[in-house]
Formats: sequence, C-alpha cells, structure tokens
Amino acid sequence: MRLIKRIFWTVLSLALLLSAASGWWVLTPMSLSTPTVDLSIEPQTPVRGIAQAVADAGVDVQPMVLYAFFRASGQSRKLRAGSYELNQGNTPLDLLRKLSRGEESLKAISLIDGWTFRQFRTALAKAEGLRHDTQDLSDDQLMAKLGMPDVAPEGRFFPDTYTYGKGTSELHVMARAAKAMTKQLTAAWKLRGPDIQVKTPEEALILASIVEKETGRESDRTTISRVFHNRLAIGMPLQTDPTVIYGMFDNFDGNLRRADLRTDHPWNTYTRKGLPPTPIAMPGRNALKAAVQPARSDALYFVAKGDGTSYFSTTLDEHNAAVNRYQRQQAK
Repeated sequence: MRLIKRIFWTVLSLALLLSAASGWWVLTPMSLSTPTVDLSIEPQTPVRGIAQAVADAGVDVQPMVLYAFFRASGQSRKLRAGSYELNQGNTPLDLLRKLSRGEESLKAISLIDGWTFRQFRTALAKAEGLRHDTQDLSDDQLMAKLGMPDVAPEGRFFPDTYTYGKGTSELHVMARAAKAMTKQLTAAWKLRGPDIQVKTPEEALILASIVEKETGRESDRTTISRVFHNRLAIGMPLQTDPTVIYGMFDNFDGNLRRADLRTDHPWNTYTRKGLPPTPIAMPGRNALKAAVQPARSDALYFVAKGDGTSYFSTTLDEHNAAVNRYQRQQAK
C-alpha cells in the first residue's frame, strides 16, 4: 500500500511539474532569426507540416514540441492557411491564436480613380509581396485568363483598395477588381435616368471614364455628363481632350496641340462623332453614377475656371467669352 501511494504521489508531482513547465513555455517569447518572420501556410497543410513550417521560417522551436502543443490545445483543426507575420515577443500561445483566428499579415494595393490599365499593371509589378505571374502576359492573354476574351481591358477594373496575403497572384487581385467593376457598373445601370443617350452598360462605362478624366470636382460631374448627353442627342462631337490624349498613347508629350486635335484616330472625339471605342480610364463610383444620372441642364459647353470648377454655357458665343475670361485671361 505504501508503495502504491509513493508511486501515486510521484506521478502526480511529475504531472504538476510538466504542466507548470508547459504553461511557462507557451507564455515565453519565441526566439526568431530576424526581428520579423514571415510565415506562409499553404492550404491543406497538416498540423505536423504547419509546425515544421514555423521552424523552417526562422523560429527556434522544436517542431515536435510545437505539434504536440497544437494538438493538446484542442485548436489544431482550426489552424488556417495564409500569410502571417511573427514579431519579437510573440509566444507559442500568440502563434496559436494567429493561426486559429486567421489573423493574416495583409498588404494592400490602391487603384486610383482615373488610372489607366497601364498604370494598374505598373502598380501591380511594384506591389510588395504579390506573386508577379502576369508580367509576361499580353493584355489580350491576361483578359482571356480573366474570362473576358476579346474585351478591351481599359476601364474594366474598379478603383479601390485591395488587401492580399504574401504570395497572392497578381491575377487574383485583377479578378477581384474586375468583379468589383462589373458589380458597380450593374448597380449604376439599374439607377439610370429616363433621358440618357447611352444605350448599354458598356456605353455608360465609356462615358463614365470620360467624366472621370474631365473633372475631379464632385459638384460638376453630373453637369459635365449632361453636356455630353446633350451633344450625343444632337449628333454633335464630344470634343473632349482626354480622349484625344488617350488615343495618342506614347506620342503624347504633355502638350496637346491643335494639330493633335485634327489628327484622326478612333479616340479623337473632335474628328469623330459619338463615343470612343473603349473607356479611357478606370471610373470611380461617382463617375459611374454621373454617367447614368446626369443633371438637368441645356448646356453644350464647359470650360475649366482654374480653381477646379467649370463654367457651363448653352451657346457657342457664351462659351467663347468664358474661354477668353478663364483660359486666355482676357476681358470679356
């Protein structure tokens, strides 16, 4: 009987010591090879593989001990794939919480209203942490991979901020932006006014891109949109400089000359009536709405006043006077 009691107390003492030691270990900061360690867990990685990945990433820990901790915690089935960031001072318990809650280390890329597709691709190429898997693809190849073959890429991506984990594909970010634009365009088209001149969502997208490039002033957008609707209604050329500049591509040197306005190409809205064949930029939500909900106005002309706003005119004489006043700085 005494031997049995002695064995019992010995086992209990060892269990308490082991429990205390493990409790101390899970609350002790882990030793990292660098101040910050990036940890990437691929989908369907088993718990044992996750423990090994932690060690391989630069954390001084025995994978078997970490594996045992994950299993003993009761959270092993909740560990999630993703990109994580471990910092000095993080404990095994902190690690468990990050992995079980999916607290990924996310980066972000912002697409700006009015950007062109070329600017979008440049931003993707410079984005830290992305997997740059589209750089060797032509625009046509890229659109085909996105499920939009034979669709011009310009204007098809919604300007917004997109977060991503380390190693995310550029194509994945593009797909999200394309899906967002489709959603925003569909929503705007449902709100279209009864007296608009654009007949399809695609035409609305083109017009929205022009409105986006013509002004950043929210109060002017709907009236500028109305000017273009009024011109389309009477068969008058849109005569908007941003479309001409877009169609010049690399030939534009920062100065738009009279000769440029007379040089015909598909995007020259001085030499051709109607909308250009494609959008000229990525329109934001407000530009999309302005394109399908223009203000009430008889204006056919507008000129920049130099303070970010525009002056609107219904006649050519009034417009010419406004040009003299605001652009040529001449007395009326």
